[in-house]
Amino acid sequence: MSKAPDRFPQPPEEDPLVREVRRRRERHDRWLREGDMSVGRRLAQIGVLGWIIIVPTLGGLFLGHWIDKQFGTGIFWTGPLLIVGLAIGGWTAWKWMNTQ
Repeated sequence: MSKAPDRFPQPPEEDPLVREVRRRRERHDRWLREGDMSVGRRLAQIGVLGWIIIVPTLGGLFLGHWIDKQFGTGIFWTGPLLIVGLAIGGWTAWKWMNTQ
């Protein structure tokens, strides 16, 4: 007795190269439909990118300063948390730029 074929076979995992080619094609099609971005929209994206980096950096700075004030540790926590905030902001900006 032979085994009956699956009615709904699972699709194979998509090759990363095929996924990136499809993504690039979709971007190209969107560019053909919508055209170039306006200057205002480009400036808005630059502004958003700046805020994405600055907010976590300032958050780390203020949190470190507050901890240092509470425990009287000089700038022991301010410096490292500033760098952590900058790293989080940079990572978030990189992720945001790759989705745009």
